[in-house]
Amino acid sequence: MLTIPQSIIEALIDHARNDFPLEACGILGGICSVVSEHYPMVNTDQSNVHFMMEPKEQFAVVKNLRGKGLSMLAIYHSHPETPARPSAEDIRLALTPDVSYVIVSLAGEQPDVKSYRITAGVVTPEPITFN
Repeated sequence: MLTIPQSIIEALIDHARNDFPLEACGILGGICSVVSEHYPMVNTDQSNVHFMMEPKEQFAVVKNLRGKGLSMLAIYHSHPETPARPSAEDIRLALTPDVSYVIVSLAGEQPDVKSYRITAGVVTPEPITFN
């Protein structure tokens, strides 16, 4: 289970809306499945169907988190026009072990935020507690 403060959920949705029609992406950090840090990243692919983060930017975030005694808990991205479930490409590219994959969908009347664990191509929905 991932616990995400409502303020960070709102920041994820804002990021997705601001980057629309492109996919937004970023990293969530914290400790013991409780998110406390939000790092919006640049989608270097500038695409509405996939995302790529700049490796140097990713390493800087991980270094910053470690300096605070925190860990990377999740990678997030948006689906501007599709539901909040991993696409075949999302599953294929889910190579970071032991993190959650959070998807923000703007496809419906209201934004939808869901989390998944993806290991060796197996997708498991993960509950999110909002606080």
